[in-house]
Amino acid sequence: MPVTSSTAVQIMDEVKKAVIGKDDCIRKVLSAILAGGHILIEDIPGVGKTTMAVAFSRSMGMLQHRVQFTPDVLPADITGFTMFQKETGLFEYQPGAIMCNLFLADEINRASPKTQSALLEVMEEGKVTVDRVTHPVPDPFVVIATENPFGSAGTQMLPESQLDRFFICITMGYPDIKDEIEIVKGTFDKKAYEKIQPVISPDMLIQMQGEVQAVFVHDVLYDYIGRLVTATRNHPLIQTGLSPRGTIALAKMAKATAYLAGRDFCIPADAAFVFPDVACHRIHLNAKARAGHIRTEDIIREILKNTPSPTPKKTGRKEAAKKEVSE
Repeated sequence: MPVTSSTAVQIMDEVKKAVIGKDDCIRKVLSAILAGGHILIEDIPGVGKTTMAVAFSRSMGMLQHRVQFTPDVLPADITGFTMFQKETGLFEYQPGAIMCNLFLADEINRASPKTQSALLEVMEEGKVTVDRVTHPVPDPFVVIATENPFGSAGTQMLPESQLDRFFICITMGYPDIKDEIEIVKGTFDKKAYEKIQPVISPDMLIQMQGEVQAVFVHDVLYDYIGRLVTATRNHPLIQTGLSPRGTIALAKMAKATAYLAGRDFCIPADAAFVFPDVACHRIHLNAKARAGHIRTEDIIREILKNTPSPTPKKTGRKEAAKKEVSE
């Protein structure tokens, strides 16, 4: 099936009915969903993080559950639990909030580490284990988590193992004046969510994810991705660089970016565009960088600038075909 971005454009248009002035954020979230990954949105309260998640679930016709994470939320609230049924004499599984297509973990960094760890298995493997019995979650399955900036009241840093399971981490930021006026006007329209119409079904999303996986990536571009990742591991101001899971996320996000652009092959700009969102939350600066008040974003820009990019003409399908013929 030829790659087309028309359906994806319709999805973004529906989301824009509720999320105003954040087109880049909408595109990146959709890219992560199409790549089969999870999304972390970090920002102050009230900028539309939850609104975006709900809008995507509606536009894709997905079953969506939302949990407001607080210190008293238990792992069983997320994964479910077993209960003894007197009538049958058996323990039966009672599904938790995670049993859905799109799980919204609101303010995830306010929960206890034990509750946060309950998400690790399901985010990586698409299943939960309760009392030694494994239960698969519905397919497709996406986690969109929101968190307040570290240092806000009642927050704690997410562990590295959990951060690494999010494909991207984005920040929405404040809207500009024009968009904020439109947002204020929209608050008087209580039917804003009702205007969002489902564009696809979950089965169609699975099909689109398969089309994204089929997007061609030339070996030259794989080498470029590898050099970007290696640069994060060898940088003198970085203590911990990207893991292999981050490399996989970068390649998949590049494919999804190409797909949304209507191409069936990747170019270097696709990888460069998503590299900051894939890398920033996975990188940990060393003491020298922290003492110098150097930001992770500045180092990412430096790596992109200093890593030579292959020429676009060497990353398409025609070049790959010529190479195969010559060999």
